[in-house]
Amino acid sequence: EVEILDARTRDKLCFLDKVEPQATVADIKNLFSKAHPQWYPARQSLRLDPKGRSLKDEDVLQSLPVGTTATLYFRDLGAQISWVTVFLTEYAGPLLIYLLFYFRVPFLYGPRYDFTASRHRVVHLACCCHSFHYVKRLLETLFVHRFSHGTMPLRNIFKNCTYYWGFAAWMAYYINHPLYTPPAYGDEQVKLALAVFLVVSPCLPWVSPCPMSPVSPVSPGSKTRKIPYPTRNPFTWLFLLVSCPNYTYEVGSWIGFTIMTQCLPVALFSLVGFVQMAIWAQGKHRSYLREFRDYPALRSPIIPFLL
Repeated sequence: EVEILDARTRDKLCFLDKVEPQATVADIKNLFSKAHPQWYPARQSLRLDPKGRSLKDEDVLQSLPVGTTATLYFRDLGAQISWVTVFLTEYAGPLLIYLLFYFRVPFLYGPRYDFTASRHRVVHLACCCHSFHYVKRLLETLFVHRFSHGTMPLRNIFKNCTYYWGFAAWMAYYINHPLYTPPAYGDEQVKLALAVFLVVSPCLPWVSPCPMSPVSPVSPGSKTRKIPYPTRNPFTWLFLLVSCPNYTYEVGSWIGFTIMTQCLPVALFSLVGFVQMAIWAQGKHRSYLREFRDYPALRSPIIPFLL
């Protein structure tokens, strides 16, 4: 028997009779959603304590510290949307927005500049690099990434799109502006930055089977995870020193783009992105240390030996 209470009010929401001991939390969520269709499984959080952590879908009822009558507490996670939809939306936006400024569509820079092209080569290189980056991200989302969770709160798509789309418009406005001036050190600076971008940016799909999850599943569809180690592929060698090389490479590509364009909005975007990725990397690094007793002690979260 499984009793499900509201985690906030302690009101009884559902009582499930004759639940098999081998039933998983996912099975219980499906049974609960039949009684309350408005709370489909993806928006349910079931936990043993009202303020405790959510149980995993694969947790088996008989393995939980409960008696013959299990009391679970429910929290509504809110409307959900698939990770794939969120990623495609937040990455397609910057790609299209940047191109609008690059082609100088009307109402951006004034009638005399409509559909004109910049005379600076770095502007065209920057457009190619920016477009390549987001096209690659879209392809990774469709064909490379595997997500441990199928959905995320719907509200996140507005927050994420504001961040990505807003910065893309801000960067593109200045880089493609008719009054834009090339970097102070000219072609040498552009070539160096381009080399950094080209070396680092294409690496991401090769860092691990799943770039968004450095500690990856043993096989597609599997819940069991293993620690990745460097292989003959040189792009995986960074695993010797950091837990999240995908974030390290991501930061490196935007540093290259910043040097190439010498544009303040790009530098700010890179800084904000680095701070957020550093927070994510530190959180993942701590969870890996807890999960794996033999996790390599030499690894840092994102920057070798520093952070």
